[in-house]
Amino acid sequence: MKGLWTPAWIARHLLAIVLTAGCLGLGWWQFSRAQEGNAISWGYMFEWPVFAAFVVFLWFREVQLVRKKAAPPEQPEPDQQERQEEKLPGTPVTVGRPVRVAVRPTADADDPELVAYNDYLAWLAAHPGARPGDYPG
Repeated sequence: MKGLWTPAWIARHLLAIVLTAGCLGLGWWQFSRAQEGNAISWGYMFEWPVFAAFVVFLWFREVQLVRKKAAPPEQPEPDQQERQEEKLPGTPVTVGRPVRVAVRPTADADDPELVAYNDYLAWLAAHPGARPGDYPG
């Protein structure tokens, strides 16, 4: 727990307390304005406590992450160690990746629209000053 009482963490704790109190205070202020007849303040009255809850959630999550990192790693049980040793020692650990192989389409599988588009592109390349509307096809 020493890691949560460093000067940086004390500043974070204080910031979380100030932000939470500030958001709740602004929610109370909006409640008083809403009771005076300001209709839009009803929405803000519910919004500020949500912000306060978000600050508390983030603070709690960060504390849990630090505590999890500070905890010593668990030692595997002897059965698990034996299973790990059964794997060939000295072999590199690899991560499987999907292999993509380029496949050329067969000649009889040509798409007529693709053939027409390729003809159009070839015509445009052969006639650089032509407009697309000049294409005879």
